Amino acid sequence: MPKRPSDYPAGQRATASRMPAPASGRPLPDQPTPLLGGLTPTQFMRRYWQKKPFLVRQAVPGIASPVTREELFELAAGDDVESRLVTHFRGRWQLDHGPFDTTALPRVTQRAWTLLVQGVNLHDDRARALLDRFRFAPDARLDDLMISYATDGGGVGPHFDSYDVFLLQVHGKRHWRIGAQRDLSLRDDLPLKILAHFEPEEEWVLEPGDMLYLPPHIAHDGIAIGECMTCSIGFRAPSASELTSQFLYYLAERGNAHRGDDTLYRDPKQPPVSEPARLPTGLVERVGAILANIRWKQSDVSAFLGAWLSEPKSNVVFEPPARPANEAAFVNRATRAGVRLHRKTVLLYDNHSYFLNGEQNSLPSGKSWLIDLANSRTLSAKRFVTLSHDSSVTALLHEWYCAGWVELGGLA
Repeated sequence: MPKRPSDYPAGQRATASRMPAPASGRPLPDQPTPLLGGLTPTQFMRRYWQKKPFLVRQAVPGIASPVTREELFELAAGDDVESRLVTHFRGRWQLDHGPFDTTALPRVTQRAWTLLVQGVNLHDDRARALLDRFRFAPDARLDDLMISYATDGGGVGPHFDSYDVFLLQVHGKRHWRIGAQRDLSLRDDLPLKILAHFEPEEEWVLEPGDMLYLPPHIAHDGIAIGECMTCSIGFRAPSASELTSQFLYYLAERGNAHRGDDTLYRDPKQPPVSEPARLPTGLVERVGAILANIRWKQSDVSAFLGAWLSEPKSNVVFEPPARPANEAAFVNRATRAGVRLHRKTVLLYDNHSYFLNGEQNSLPSGKSWLIDLANSRTLSAKRFVTLSHDSSVTALLHEWYCAGWVELGGLA
């Protein structure tokens, strides 16, 4: 075992003990917050984001898991929930994918198994509220809140992630070891992506309320000490190849590529061939020249990112109200209760458009209400009253309500 260092990496001793109770929702950029050990989001992003690990003791004092063990098991049984079961019985790693009937899970008294449930924020408002605390980073990067339940000795092995992650302990204890190693090769004899050579440099035991931030490619291994639950707040980090392929598909689907030459392919000098299955050199060269002439505008990139990053995942299903109110009743109730985005809804915007669950539309002329809704995810009853006389706004919000994208009930 490596030597146990001080509690905070790189000489940083963050403490939340003197900080006031956290404000509801996300902290402002220049607002010190216990969530970040008394740093402001601006300070954290400048010093640690994508740079080095950061440990915060009591980032969320008095926290409990957003869902109970039984509720998490019930979620893992759903067809619309992504879940995995990792076991390490008798020294043998095994990975299974859900859904899992609760009777198919190992006993909670059995050691060394872990249940991982992705996107808990999509199914529970408490988990969504916890995820919202991390909206000091752009929504376009914020992915989901995963909860892992583990029995004593449970873990997923030493590994690394290709994205930023906050590991918030919400129940029990977990022993973390991390290392900034360069050798990220994986074992090829296992069903899990486990490092072939793990070289830990620092280690800590996290208790409920403690949190560890890890930038991409920091090797880490977490082992449960007794029964424990950990919330992982992950951020989207698409690869260059994924972005390229998705963007080219977006351009082709919408015909947005600005081509210098849109004539049909011609090969008047093509000679007869003795090997008809061979790709003609002239064809390859001509197509290469066509692709090199594809052009796009900055607005195409912005529109692509807004639509792609707000697109719901394949397992996300919106459920309209069982008995939706008509527009007049909806307006009447919203003036008393306000409205809020459904926890599954993603609403992004740029200077010209808004992107709602993968759909792009032009920003309306009186766009401030929509921008406020996107940023706060709610419109108070008082704010809705000021909008209720604009039929275009109420009709649009009622349409979203009937689709299950917004709900009645916000701030008073």
